[in-house]
Amino acid sequence: MKRILIFLCLLSTVAVSHSQDLENLVKGSAADANYLVKGYVTPLLNSVGAGFAQGWYNTAKPHKLLGFDLTVTASAIYFPSSDLVYKVENSAMSNLVVTPVSETSTMAPTILGSETAPIYQIKSAGVAINGAPGLDLKNNGIDFVPAAMVQLGIGLPKGTDLKIRFFPSTKIGDNGTANMLGFGVMHDIKQHIPGVKNLPFDLSAFVGHTNTKLEIGLDDARPDQKATFETNATTIQGLISKKLSVVTFYAGLGYNFTSASLAVKGRYYLDNTNTVAASLLDPVDFSVSQSGPRATIGMRLKLLIFTFHGDYTLQKYNALTVGFGLNIR
Repeated sequence: MKRILIFLCLLSTVAVSHSQDLENLVKGSAADANYLVKGYVTPLLNSVGAGFAQGWYNTAKPHKLLGFDLTVTASAIYFPSSDLVYKVENSAMSNLVVTPVSETSTMAPTILGSETAPIYQIKSAGVAINGAPGLDLKNNGIDFVPAAMVQLGIGLPKGTDLKIRFFPSTKIGDNGTANMLGFGVMHDIKQHIPGVKNLPFDLSAFVGHTNTKLEIGLDDARPDQKATFETNATTIQGLISKKLSVVTFYAGLGYNFTSASLAVKGRYYLDNTNTVAASLLDPVDFSVSQSGPRATIGMRLKLLIFTFHGDYTLQKYNALTVGFGLNIR
């Protein structure tokens, strides 16, 4: 099950490889740490949240009673160029200033942006520290965040499908754990509309929610230093599809609601004395949210009991999704 969440491994790798840079950001104050880390990781949190709203369906027709499908999907969540940087204002920080000190603000890279890290100065100590560099994805030919999913769908009475996404707490890398739980319901609404139920297409309503949690150790020598990431993604959609022989064309129109939170736990020392008086405990804890409309169009090919599908979603973070599955009844 580890392989179904490629971007969680990415998060784990980033957190470990940049842990020293992230630790530097807490050396100003807790308020400075929340301000800088929030700007640094928000684009990734938003992209990940959008990824969990993908891959729920490839037809508007529910299974027959006790029919089922097991489907694997992979999505590319595209981020805009504006997500590569964020503006850091000296007036928003209490104990850090951007350098050169004559500047009042700077454009710093987000986690998706340039490898060139900004430099800050600690006011109280007059010491310069490096900010956090980005992954420089654009210059490496990458303009998306990957996401993947395994999902089970089961046919229930009265034209209803139950969809389940689940894996228990699972080790990710050497020092991380992740778990997921998601449910979706698709219901045939054409059967309730007089004059429409006999028309040659399928029409359904869908709602789905996914919760995911990831915890990563930031320093092997300090087991109390951890980062905890949690995301919730809810999507509400109307679906329509038309089957022509072995090909089904489908579309969805609806709305996404996503939220994500990041907490950096543990004690972080502001100087080399390692004294509690010169330290911050649990310095970062914030959440971000976004919502907006979405529109999806796609096509599915079914050969015997095997399905192959692809679709594209227009939303704030556009997404391309492909998948295959086993589909019975």
